[in-house]
Amino acid sequence: MTEELRLRERKKLQTRHSLWQTAIDLFVERGFDNVSVAEIAAAIDVSKKTVFNYFPTKEDLVTAPMEEHVDEPARIVRDRAVGESAITALRRHFLAALAVRDAATGLNDNPAVLNVQRLVRVTPSLTQRVYVFFARSEDFLAREFAGQTEAADIAARVAAAQILSVRNVLVAENVRRLLEGESADAVYPDAVANAEHAFDVLEGGLGAYCTREAEAD
Repeated sequence: MTEELRLRERKKLQTRHSLWQTAIDLFVERGFDNVSVAEIAAAIDVSKKTVFNYFPTKEDLVTAPMEEHVDEPARIVRDRAVGESAITALRRHFLAALAVRDAATGLNDNPAVLNVQRLVRVTPSLTQRVYVFFARSEDFLAREFAGQTEAADIAARVAAAQILSVRNVLVAENVRRLLEGESADAVYPDAVANAEHAFDVLEGGLGAYCTREAEAD
């Protein structure tokens, strides 16, 4: 890549980030539904068309970073080491992401990231978009399982649903605590312990776990 191309790509990334950050600031200040794309464009002196070149919809101005992770669980399973179970690979990846405070784990207290979490919770169209992302992620993972294990479609979907539901519980707990004012560093030890326990449950099988609970009762 030439220096000119590198500079062009860097400028595109800077413009994309400026649009995202400006949109988040305006949405937080006035509400998602009360800010137009034209106003976001004017705030950083670009055209409305330029905004849509980077973000096809208004919702994308908030959720685009999340969409980058939609096929991530399936990729982790597909690229795991020979002899490594899917659960082990997903556990390894999630713990590594916690360690670097990856926003996809919910353990990132950057103000802009927390503002996105708040916006999603109070804006129905954004909440719906996140649900769609979850469904797509589940479909990617189910298809990966079906392709590698030749399991029946329903079995693959059940496995994918269980895994991603557990992962979402972990993420939601981390986000809850950060939104209540705790720092990512303070929550990190509990986040790791919760993740280890959750993946232990998955590794051992939810059926066996529920049986033990029933017997204990």
